[in-house]
Amino acid sequence: MITIHHLGVSQSDRIVWLMEELGLPYELKWYNRKEDRLAPDEYLALHPAATAPIIQDGDLMLAESAAIVEYICHRYADGKFTVCPDQPNYAEYLYWMHFNNNILGLFFAKSALRAQAHGPDADRIGGLIKRREEGYYRYLEQRLGASPYLAGPEFTCADVMVIFDLTSLPLFGGRTIKDLPNAQSYVQRIGERPAYMKAMKIAGPTAVPPTA
Repeated sequence: MITIHHLGVSQSDRIVWLMEELGLPYELKWYNRKEDRLAPDEYLALHPAATAPIIQDGDLMLAESAAIVEYICHRYADGKFTVCPDQPNYAEYLYWMHFNNNILGLFFAKSALRAQAHGPDADRIGGLIKRREEGYYRYLEQRLGASPYLAGPEFTCADVMVIFDLTSLPLFGGRTIKDLPNAQSYVQRIGERPAYMKAMKIAGPTAVPPTA
């Protein structure tokens, strides 16, 4: 059975959601953030990458969301929610599977800039980051105006990968989607999925950590 090492209010809630969508059994181990909102030492010690999410499958400890999502779907669900190379929407699937990295990269760049940089160079770099970010979100809004899900007409792992950026990242100061009606409708559509609702009750941003 897969164990999900879940850091509270983190991207690891998408793995709980995926397992619920697939109907697969799993064990959830919860780790609370410290007062500074960073991961506790026992979580950082799980994997050299020291990032969330992390899963354990036997002797395997695996980090990185996209790798975990693909691993679970191909190893335990016959590729359900993935798109094969011979399908016409394969390229779209690949793009949106990795879109999360673009958004997170810009988020961390903005956070670092706010914390440390001042002066003309900071303004220039900040402008570059903002233009790149707005370009990504414009494309997202355009895509969701043309398709109910990111990779096409059907729900896929790409949707599992991106929803955190639209719902939870703003809790840390990320860009909101209040000016993106298509993205808002998409979030509402995802939020009505039974597996998503169950996963968020178990491990979402407002979920109550289990007591010892």
